[in-house]
Amino acid sequence: MNDCLFCKIIAGEIPSTKIYEDDKIFIFADIAPTAPVHWLAIPKTHIASLKEVTADNSEVIAHIYEVAAKLAAEHDEFKDGFRVVTNCGESAGQSVFHLHFHILAGRAFAWPAG
Repeated sequence: MNDCLFCKIIAGEIPSTKIYEDDKIFIFADIAPTAPVHWLAIPKTHIASLKEVTADNSEVIAHIYEVAAKLAAEHDEFKDGFRVVTNCGESAGQSVFHLHFHILAGRAFAWPAG
């Protein structure tokens, strides 16, 4: 998608601080972190939001969670717990319409969220 911020990050057109990359996903540091660790995990295939997940493209979501678990095991900031969040739609706080997951760690989080 030509005008998608995250597609441009994946393509290397916009710089980012890469945390992890493979053939399916890209994980990078959020430029406006709300926690000591605040990463964004995105599929390389453009999926606008959670509403567009289907049986044909859902494998990438499982892969994001698998990689998140692997990275959490490798970083001390995750030892006391972490949070993975996705927003779906403007009223839920989605501002970039490319499916993404916030991976947050390094501090205590309150509940309920929002």
